[in-house]
Amino acid sequence: MENRMNVPQKTGSGWIWPTVVVVGILAVTAASSVYWWSLLDQKGAPAADAHAGEPHEDEHDHAAHAGHSEGTSIELSANGLKNIGYRPLTLELGTYTRRINLPAMVVERPGRTQIHISSPLTGVISKIYPMQGSAVAPGSPLFEIRLTFEELVTAQSDLIRTAENLEVVNSEIARLKSLTEGIVPGKRILEQEYEKQKLEASLKADRQALLLHGLTQQQVDAITQERRLFQTLTVNAPEHAHDGDACSMDHFFHVQNIAINVGQQVQAGQLMGIVADHCELYIEGKAFEDDAVRLREAAANGWPVTAELMSGKDEREKIENLQLLYLSDVVDSQSRAFHFYLSLPNDVVTDKAAANGHRYIEWRFKPGQRMEVRVPIAQWKDRLVVPVSAIVEEGAESYVYQQNGDHFDRVPVHVEFRDQEAVVVANDGSIFPGDVIAARGAYQIHLAIKNKSGGAVDPHAGHNH
Repeated sequence: MENRMNVPQKTGSGWIWPTVVVVGILAVTAASSVYWWSLLDQKGAPAADAHAGEPHEDEHDHAAHAGHSEGTSIELSANGLKNIGYRPLTLELGTYTRRINLPAMVVERPGRTQIHISSPLTGVISKIYPMQGSAVAPGSPLFEIRLTFEELVTAQSDLIRTAENLEVVNSEIARLKSLTEGIVPGKRILEQEYEKQKLEASLKADRQALLLHGLTQQQVDAITQERRLFQTLTVNAPEHAHDGDACSMDHFFHVQNIAINVGQQVQAGQLMGIVADHCELYIEGKAFEDDAVRLREAAANGWPVTAELMSGKDEREKIENLQLLYLSDVVDSQSRAFHFYLSLPNDVVTDKAAANGHRYIEWRFKPGQRMEVRVPIAQWKDRLVVPVSAIVEEGAESYVYQQNGDHFDRVPVHVEFRDQEAVVVANDGSIFPGDVIAARGAYQIHLAIKNKSGGAVDPHAGHNH
């Protein structure tokens, strides 16, 4: 029994040592884990931010872009705006008038613009004062004619003879009346009075004959007073008719044509030259029968018509507030078109004197210039009207780019009508009067936003076909 008690218990001591080893390993591991975790914190964890409490760059951008969407907004520099030709537009409510475009041409006023200068008498051209293409003032000399018309010479001689005889009779009457009463019979004085009346009637007839031949009142008076025949006759430029408001100011005639030469024999009534008065012209438009009703309505409502000069420039010259004068009552049987007319006031743009003493002028509008007439046919009131370049179309959507500080935001709008020059935008709250949008450069801004977002650019975006 004692021997059995002193024998070591192998089974129990065999489990104790492994347990002690495991506990030791765990203790070492726990102690070293603090060291390894500290190393991990130093290498893998972010270092403490020296600017803690300050906004990071991304946070600053988001704050600066508050209210902007990255996909529909962009910031452009001053040079960028210059590169795209940016032009701002402050929106305002207004009335837009829909118009139809019709071809037209500047023409002279029949019976008013051109004045034919004809020879009043038969003679030989001794002098021509103006040059073709020059300008002449009203009443200035144009041609000088050496008179060879026998009837005119006779008429002048008769006038001088009648005037001389009348002076003789007047002197005789004065002498007879100065004599003592009763010495000269009253019958003789009465006969002289009758003769005086006959000569006065003849003198009046002779003066009228010379006026009908083309002499002026001053020239006839000079013949009567100086008792000499006129050998030459000067033909002067006419006076202005002043038949319209546009022609009320003083201006020059334009010498369009000189039809004779010095030394040439001319007959009475022969054309010597043409001068033109371009102070007012006509615009002759061409329309079809279907447009007649619209034209009559525009004329009845007094809607102003706009004309554009087809000069080939980027920005055509516009003439505003023209009025329809009348519609032609003849329709061309072949083209089924008719003409209508507008009055076109004109003004001088160049006035210079040459070294030779002649004067040259240039009128703003000239016969033969092509125009496009825009006749109103409908109106929209209380709308936002913007130029075509301010609208960008993409599929079914239409956009404008609103300026907000140094940013531009894309805003969808409802387009009610558009033509070649303007777009009518509904006043539905998408944009408001007073907002500033890109009137020019909107399409380039649209492309810049597309490129920034990485989307494919539609090559047809913003264009109509």
